[in-house]
Amino acid sequence: MLEITCVTSFNDIPKDPQFFDSNSIFLTPSFLESLEASASVGHKTGWLPFYLIALQNKKLVGFMPIYIKEHSYGEYVFDYAWADAFHRNGLNYYPKLLCAVPFTPLTGQRVLANDETIKKQMLNGLEAILKNNHLSSCHILFLNKNDHLLFKKQGWMTRKGVQFKWKNNSYKSFEDFLSFLSHNKRKKIRQERAKIKKTNIEILQKTGSQIEQQDIEFLYECYCNTYFQHHSRPYLTREFFNELYKKIPDRLLIIIAKSNKKNIAAAFNIIDNNTLYGRYWGAIEYIPNLHFELCYYQGQEYCIENNLQFFEGGAQGEHKLARGFEPFETYSCHYIADERFREAIKEFLQRESVQMECYTNELDCRKPFKKIN
Repeated sequence: MLEITCVTSFNDIPKDPQFFDSNSIFLTPSFLESLEASASVGHKTGWLPFYLIALQNKKLVGFMPIYIKEHSYGEYVFDYAWADAFHRNGLNYYPKLLCAVPFTPLTGQRVLANDETIKKQMLNGLEAILKNNHLSSCHILFLNKNDHLLFKKQGWMTRKGVQFKWKNNSYKSFEDFLSFLSHNKRKKIRQERAKIKKTNIEILQKTGSQIEQQDIEFLYECYCNTYFQHHSRPYLTREFFNELYKKIPDRLLIIIAKSNKKNIAAAFNIIDNNTLYGRYWGAIEYIPNLHFELCYYQGQEYCIENNLQFFEGGAQGEHKLARGFEPFETYSCHYIADERFREAIKEFLQRESVQMECYTNELDCRKPFKKIN
């Protein structure tokens, strides 16, 4: 017999490390437990864990990272207009259900199970939870193509987006990578890097045992400063970074910039299988082009030197095109309980999809690589 249920803490999930072994680091106990233990999600954050699990003979056979959301912050797929429409019509949009890696706009698996039948039963269970608890909606963010097809067959609505990814085409060096770019893009990158070198800024790449506690402290200072500069509050707590430092230091890449032996900026990356994920950056002193150096060029060099195939530099940012990144589609799937709003949002998504297709076609025409006749 298959039991579909929800738990409000990762500690309540049956311990089975092998179940999570083959998945992304972002869907492992190390990462998700760190979010809880550090109070980055949970009480007073608007992210309440409500993990959907499938048990067979008390063994874990299915998992979805579900959260009860009391707002739409930290998601990177914007539904504020939908929430406003609900509220203007006297209906509650929040709380809603969300399936995602908190604060992390990366594409991946969202329904963890080896059996397709189990996956379908989990989706049926999820829809039943929505209806039984009179929730407005459920949103599955940044799912891969296989999971997207699963939800699409179930009748969920699709929303397309675009992000930028750098691909390592077996480059021998950074200069080898530049040789494939158009003349103008190659020249611009060389100029930006040359300006940083003229400032005599020292740049360090640290991972594993090279990382020190003081690096984590400085990184968090930079992370918070980025939010403060945008008149916002940081989502993650200091303890979250400390938890990752204790649990998965070999998966962390911290890039630090020093001026006159003083730390002035840092970029935080996570290494996952064949991909480097650029997550957070910040600076306590403004230096032109330093953001590009720490967040893009250093990451690209690291991928080349360590044979990583992809580098994802975070959400949005057309400026990444000029630095060797390419556009790729992202998907989210949505279930709206109210039939009237479901039809209205469905029509909106159809119009938006046409606009998104035009936009991605435009981005394809602006790729930075040499034209091949």
